[in-house]
Amino acid sequence: MFGKFFSKKSTANSPMSGLTTTKKMQVITETLTDYRSENFPQGIFAVSSHFHINAIEQDKDITVELIMPFPCQGELEDIAASLAETLKQAVEFCVQLNVKAVRAFSLSGCQNNIKNIIAVASGKGGVGKSTTTVNLAYALIAEGAKVGILDADIYGPSIPTLLGLKNAKPNSADGKLLIPLTAHGLSAMSIGFLVDANDATVWRGPMASGAFNQLLTETAWPELDYLLIDMPPGTGDIQLTLAQKVPVAAAVIITTPQDMALIDAAKGIAMFDKVKVPVLGIIENMSYHLCEKCGHKSHIFGEAGGLQMAQSKQTQLLGQLPLNMSIRQDADFGQSDIIENSTGDIAQLYRRIARNIVGQLFLQLDNASPLTPIVEITD
Repeated sequence: MFGKFFSKKSTANSPMSGLTTTKKMQVITETLTDYRSENFPQGIFAVSSHFHINAIEQDKDITVELIMPFPCQGELEDIAASLAETLKQAVEFCVQLNVKAVRAFSLSGCQNNIKNIIAVASGKGGVGKSTTTVNLAYALIAEGAKVGILDADIYGPSIPTLLGLKNAKPNSADGKLLIPLTAHGLSAMSIGFLVDANDATVWRGPMASGAFNQLLTETAWPELDYLLIDMPPGTGDIQLTLAQKVPVAAAVIITTPQDMALIDAAKGIAMFDKVKVPVLGIIENMSYHLCEKCGHKSHIFGEAGGLQMAQSKQTQLLGQLPLNMSIRQDADFGQSDIIENSTGDIAQLYRRIARNIVGQLFLQLDNASPLTPIVEITD
């Protein structure tokens, strides 16, 4: 369903205008040059390594080919829709992803097929971290990326339930490496696949850390652009050990607007600062409740707490997610609205946040980023 190549057509109902082929190509080029957003602060061409417009014919779609360093399908769809309206002709973006590792690393005991590892953490439990992680993974797949998820919550693994894989067990082709389970194109590994759901995992810190390390290094991961790690809640010894031992490229913090959650979220940021893992930003979950009848927004857990936290910690607010019954119901039944309706309102929220995460990962940490300072040595 989702591949390395993806495209989206946007059509205009109006008849063909009098614009010449040369003028249309000029409009497209100028639009991509002048376009600005958080993920494209210097325009599309500043990050694209290939650009080509196929021959523009009156009875055919205009096809724009791009090679991009991070998934951005949804944002390009919006640009295509705007161009189609301006040019009075259907516009199609054909995008090839060329995701690179922003941090060089090697994982002993497994094939090095993982390009970027992103930790998703929270200072406390109950803020919807695991549900958000799973939906972000599906959102990245919808944007065209190859994604895996690793459940680091050894004591309370919830990924099997969230993926609808409660009773599934992984196999091994060689008796050494486990084959990750898959759900809708998402590769996953969790201690929950190996331990009975009704058994309590009673391990001290070093044992839990060792078990997690084995899950990471002794899994036959396929080629992945991003591996999301669903971190256990808290900022104790286990979290510090995992952050130090795992070659995490960057981290994302999940919180609610509630003061108690924000206090613990600040501790999570401090923990990653201590182990020199960059924090890309904060996602504010359960930000508001939207009334289904009148559309009124109720800020049940407080308002703008995530934004204030991001500003105080000099990081970004990557997005805000509503307190929504369908998200909770999907989580209970191992489903996701992103799979069923990737263009729905909830799915679009997750996809926008997912684009912000990988966009900022590239912009802040990749040497190919247009924001990377150029150091010149003069005599």
